[in-house]
Amino acid sequence: MDQHSPILLFDSGVGGLTVLGELRALLPQAPVIYAADMAGLPYGAKSEAEVAARVAGLLGRMAERYQPRLICIACNTASTIALGMVRDVLETPIVGTVPAIKPAAAMTQTGVIGLLGTEATVRQRYVDDLERQFARECTLLRFGANNLVALGEAKLRGEEVDIDDVARAASGLVLQDHGERLDTVILACTHFPLLEAELREAFGAGVGFVHGAGGIARRIASLTEGQSFARSAPDFAVTTGDLDDFKRLAPAFAQLGIEDLRPF
Repeated sequence: MDQHSPILLFDSGVGGLTVLGELRALLPQAPVIYAADMAGLPYGAKSEAEVAARVAGLLGRMAERYQPRLICIACNTASTIALGMVRDVLETPIVGTVPAIKPAAAMTQTGVIGLLGTEATVRQRYVDDLERQFARECTLLRFGANNLVALGEAKLRGEEVDIDDVARAASGLVLQDHGERLDTVILACTHFPLLEAELREAFGAGVGFVHGAGGIARRIASLTEGQSFARSAPDFAVTTGDLDDFKRLAPAFAQLGIEDLRPF
């Protein structure tokens, strides 16, 4: 393995920065390329066929161009829909992002847990399988809160985010039967931890939150254990969307050691 070979973090937008932050803590020496499919955002409102074709196509081109040692799909929607397909067509090791149902089931005291994701994520059979495997004794409430994606992106751009907007976007979770007993919420979109402070205020002190960023970083570290890392150039980020708009996110990237933003 070439010690300069990067880890490629791919997301529909910049929610994957939550994963990058955890990865920096574990593997600060690892070269990273962050890829944001801003032109395809949001994935949560797209059909499964659209997401699968887009993710597989982009990652195929990125794998050829950047020759990464590992690809992390830092997006729950893309992972629950396209992870199997991408693994079938690429030889590069792939780490996906899946809803943290197992740790949520271990945390809950009331037995009622909530899955807050995009509309596309919450309806996937993959989620059904995780529920059967890890939360059989729990009541799992699901809600697709697509509007939280845009609010998370806005917060990273330095825009003011109204707590009432966050509460409205997530309110469908607690308005369901058994919602009054909800005590644990799974943030099943990498954008949502960006709004954890606002979500805590919206849901109240009796509700805890769990997401998978730390577990994803640990999985990447495990799969690359024993490999050598070295940078031949500074890390960078690429976008499929408008570069000027992407550069509005420069301060957020700079906090995580990425100052070079490019078009893909």
